[in-house]
Amino acid sequence: MDLQLKGKKVLVMGSSTGIGKTIAKVFKDEGAEVALCSRNLENLEKTAKELGCKHFFSCDLSKPGQGEFAVLQTIKLLGGIDILINNTGGPKKGHFLEISDDQWHEDFQSLWMSVVESLKVALPEMQKNDFGRVILITSLAAKEPLSGLTTSNGLRAGLAGLCKSIANEYAPHGITLNLLLPGYTNTERLKELNLSDERVKSLVPAGKLGDPIELANLAVFLSSPFSGYITGQSIAVDGGALRGH
Repeated sequence: MDLQLKGKKVLVMGSSTGIGKTIAKVFKDEGAEVALCSRNLENLEKTAKELGCKHFFSCDLSKPGQGEFAVLQTIKLLGGIDILINNTGGPKKGHFLEISDDQWHEDFQSLWMSVVESLKVALPEMQKNDFGRVILITSLAAKEPLSGLTTSNGLRAGLAGLCKSIANEYAPHGITLNLLLPGYTNTERLKELNLSDERVKSLVPAGKLGDPIELANLAVFLSSPFSGYITGQSIAVDGGALRGH
């Protein structure tokens, strides 16, 4: 199926590895013009070469102003922006009294303010063409708190409200915003947890880890012209791991 993404200008944040890299690949396969960014320039250069992306740059979303910089740099490189994939790494684990004020500020910048900064630049640019797609890659923590992920639990839940508010405001302009909530997905970050098959089966009704391509395919579809009536939604891609609704 042709998703009519050929020539669309796309920024994929956090795209040197894992879910972000897979999303970037699917966009590239669909003929989109893709800009990559992440903190690790060495990994980014390898990914850009592997995917055949000539536009990439280093960007640390935990630093103030970097969300705005990423979008401005994409507009400079691609001549505009049609699709923004906002994807950041997970914060450090820690129970409430273990987390320093500095950690709260850093995670707030990375998970929240980087989104605000990027949207302030991207939305007016999308509005010029009466078309835009924004996908926020968050976590199951946005709907169901995960043990030890205190900052993620609090900040990602708030993004759902922010997304819904902005989605309603910009729907008349042909712009949609949606959240994707990955569950236990087979990435390098999750491999570090070294979960046994038995543990995975106890956590995930589907009985297996998710493949990044499963989330990437949905992200790219939601970024296409075919998805214009889907906005303000928080969609889990988790094999049934969420216990609530």
